[in-house]
Amino acid sequence: MNTTHFRNKWERRKDHLSLCVPLYQAAIKGDWNAAKAIIAKDSGVVRVGINKKRETALHIAAAAKRTGFVMELVNHMTKEDLALINKDDNTALCFAAASGIKEIAEVMVRRNEELPLIRGKMNVTPLNMAAMFGHRNMVSYLYGVTPFEELSPDEQISLLLSTISADLYDLALKILERKPSLALTRDANGDTALHVLARKPSTIANKRQLGIWKRCINSCFKGIYHKDLMRTLAHQLVEKLWEHVLQQQDSEISELIREPSKLLFDAAELGNLEFLIILIRSYPDLIWKVDKNTRSLFHIAVLYRHETIFNLIYEIGAIKDLIAAYKDDKKNNILHLAGNLAPPCRLHIVSGAALQMQRELLWFKAVEKIVPPSYTKMKNSNGKTPKDLFTEEHNELLKVGEKWMKSTASSCMLVATLIATVVFTAVFTLPGGQNNETGVPTFLRKKWFLIFVISDSVALFSSSASIIMFLSILTSRYAENDFLISLPARLMFGLLTLFISIATMVIAFGTAINMIYDHKFVWIHSVIAVLACVSVTLFAWQHFQLWADTIRSTYWSRFLFQPFKHRLYP
Repeated sequence: MNTTHFRNKWERRKDHLSLCVPLYQAAIKGDWNAAKAIIAKDSGVVRVGINKKRETALHIAAAAKRTGFVMELVNHMTKEDLALINKDDNTALCFAAASGIKEIAEVMVRRNEELPLIRGKMNVTPLNMAAMFGHRNMVSYLYGVTPFEELSPDEQISLLLSTISADLYDLALKILERKPSLALTRDANGDTALHVLARKPSTIANKRQLGIWKRCINSCFKGIYHKDLMRTLAHQLVEKLWEHVLQQQDSEISELIREPSKLLFDAAELGNLEFLIILIRSYPDLIWKVDKNTRSLFHIAVLYRHETIFNLIYEIGAIKDLIAAYKDDKKNNILHLAGNLAPPCRLHIVSGAALQMQRELLWFKAVEKIVPPSYTKMKNSNGKTPKDLFTEEHNELLKVGEKWMKSTASSCMLVATLIATVVFTAVFTLPGGQNNETGVPTFLRKKWFLIFVISDSVALFSSSASIIMFLSILTSRYAENDFLISLPARLMFGLLTLFISIATMVIAFGTAINMIYDHKFVWIHSVIAVLACVSVTLFAWQHFQLWADTIRSTYWSRFLFQPFKHRLYP
């Protein structure tokens, strides 16, 4: 008995090594010729699990995206063979859905039309699996061959939410049109489609359609404006979902936007401006909603530093004064929230601790303008005024900003000092020297000499100005308000003058070389010009972002809280 058992076990092992392993390798590599030879020896091997997860060659090839191999293999399989499942209950079509290769799914479904309804792991259909992976073409195909009405309500809402999560808004619109009641349906977590969209701040456009030119270009060259198109479809989807919600009673609307999380405040926390605009335009009472801490949408916008949402407060007239007067459960008013340090993800939208401190000061000043005067001195439950809280919360950032500013200024001033030294010396050691009798420069009448003198002078004066700017930064008292205009402005002018000094120093050097080798080496002019451009461009490339951020933070940011057009009620 034991001998027979051992012999059978050995024979199975031998078959596995001689047939299954080579077939597995052929399926992985897509080598049909090798697989064909194995199948010729034993045609039943196509329906055998060839690895520990009991996956057939079709499972392996579908997962490996071997389209040609699959097309040949299905010709050697029956309808029932295609429905075989692995250890996790997945059919080969589930693997194809996850891989995203539509052609593989097509050849399987043509052979067995029941495959789309065979659930895989965790009872998920191939269609839902493709949607979770975000494979647009696969979802479009499987949606057409899967009987939608035979999906359970949970599968239907899961499909809708999966298409939204994967930014497949055209498909989400089709699903909603097919079954409008899904607008109010919740998934296993209690989320509706609106809850999912509330957490996607960068995917909703500010208009329903592409502009006429983009539409024309997109129709001629498909896919150029695909992302923009999807954002407009997301806008349409939010509108349609909200239309269905508004048909409910006020109590039902309140419950939907409150559970399982308050979607309005999710949107405000993430900066989802367009989502909020669509909802508030057609249901203005939402502007009065507060969260569990009695904070309004504008309080959340301040706390999470979303200026686009905060700017909506300027469009609601006298209501602004009433909402700005709200206090939370810890007696913090909206100015206290501005005194809190911004979340890291919002703090780091500008570079450098000094510019981050400046942005925080701008926020505090902007909020201070909309609160009643008494609120600036109001104390919270911890006995702190908004200014006290701001100073405490930003103490570390101020220190880091001071350190960053001094480090930047020291490095730049060292470079400026070296440039000033070099160009100052160059005036007294002119290229070609001077006439011993008259003292007149030898190259005085050369065309390059005037350029040399001018560029050297500009380099000297600009580097001197740069030294003064950076020295003033090093000797600053570094009070909070110094970070608002004074320090960033000095940094900006210091970097600008340093760039000018480097550029003109390089020009002065180039003209000096050209004077000395004017007629001897003609090609040297081109070499010097190229090297000069490279060095100047390298400096500009390395420091342009910092310079641009400084300009934007110092001058353009004054318009940060002054919207140019009305968004809520245009």
